[in-house]
Amino acid sequence: MPSDTTPQLLHDACARAIRYLGGLAERPVAPAADAIARLAELETPLPPRAGDPAQTLRTLDELGSPATMAMAGPRFFGFVIGGALPVTLAAQWLAAAWDQNGALHRVTPGTAVLEQVALRWLLDVLQLPAGCGGAFVTGATVANLCALAAARHAVLARAGWDVEARGLIGAPPVTIVVGDEVHPSVIKALGILGLGRSSAVRVPVDGQGRMIAARLPRLEGPAIVCVQAGNVNSGAFDPVAEVCERAHAAGAWVHVDGAFGLWAAAAPTRAHLALGIERADSWATDAHKWLNVPYDSGLAFVRDPHALQAAMAITAEYLPTESEQRNPADFTPELSRRARGVEVWAALHALGRVGLAEMIERHCAQAQRFAHRLAAAGFEILNDVVLNQVLVSFGSAARTLRVIEQVQQEGTCWAGPTVWQGRTAMRISVSNWSTTDADVERSVEAIVRAARAAVTQSG
Repeated sequence: MPSDTTPQLLHDACARAIRYLGGLAERPVAPAADAIARLAELETPLPPRAGDPAQTLRTLDELGSPATMAMAGPRFFGFVIGGALPVTLAAQWLAAAWDQNGALHRVTPGTAVLEQVALRWLLDVLQLPAGCGGAFVTGATVANLCALAAARHAVLARAGWDVEARGLIGAPPVTIVVGDEVHPSVIKALGILGLGRSSAVRVPVDGQGRMIAARLPRLEGPAIVCVQAGNVNSGAFDPVAEVCERAHAAGAWVHVDGAFGLWAAAAPTRAHLALGIERADSWATDAHKWLNVPYDSGLAFVRDPHALQAAMAITAEYLPTESEQRNPADFTPELSRRARGVEVWAALHALGRVGLAEMIERHCAQAQRFAHRLAAAGFEILNDVVLNQVLVSFGSAARTLRVIEQVQQEGTCWAGPTVWQGRTAMRISVSNWSTTDADVERSVEAIVRAARAAVTQSG
């Protein structure tokens, strides 16, 4: 592949990306059936010899782009994910051109410093303790894994057991406590760490999915309590301050799964939801959710950076790990890793404290707008809309699912189904930087049309 093709290829890629992004606001959110059908054209044998790179890019665009879900657009409400802020997409492109393995400060000082600065800014805007250690990882699943690995290290070290050296066979048992509404990513992380997917003690929750702190079990010996900041359905927060008080009195570690809810701390009108979260011992969140950076970007924070480093760091004779500066790979499962912190730095640098707060508060207001407009149309809102999540019932489970299917097929917006405390609902998540109030109104009108049609069909 001749290097002199690089400039033209990158210009072509840029033009195609700009064209794709420019069409997101008006195209149907879901890909059309014929676009999905054309993906069969990709099912070819591996080419026997090198081809034209421009043709490869053209094929990728012509077959791949139409078959995408418009997740980056303003009316995708199916999951709690953001689109990429333009500055973060541009930063990712630039960082990809740098092609740095952002593992060690001595080898890649530029990206290491960017991540170190981004970590300091994150702790500031999220109102977490300034001395925390942090890891830039793929998403909240791995962030939970890293934080819980640090927790496992710390609680067993207090019991005189070196889990990294000796493993879990013969180790003192670790009590795990979660709420009934715990997210599956936490359970997955517990399983990977050998703490068990089904061994956790489950604490009952209230009607909004909040853990009932008074129902915490008695804690003795090594123990980890996992709480939630932002229920994936209702957006509700566990009473973290009360849980921390009870758990810390027994010497337990408290971990906060705050995949999107942790960002409430950055918004003045929502920060009250996160009161007490700073008292926990570790936290996990996503940057590709409410910070609106490209995939993939997760964040783990641990009050004791040495616990995180002890759980994650490795050494080898050929690695220049000795440094007075922070080595990013000392805090993550990966040694080879892309410098995810570059986009995080770019987002925070471009938005600033006020811009970040305004984006979060706008999305919360838009979620309330959804709830008010749909309730006024006669449909039932199942949750207290405290953050950016809205749960809507259109009657029976069958009718609600029919409305969701019609909304997805019609294409104005895209929202998905969930089951919330026994009720089938449409879940609307607002977290994309480009969503406007006009997008909310267009989406409400489309949802109401689908609901009226579903009533007519079933009548």
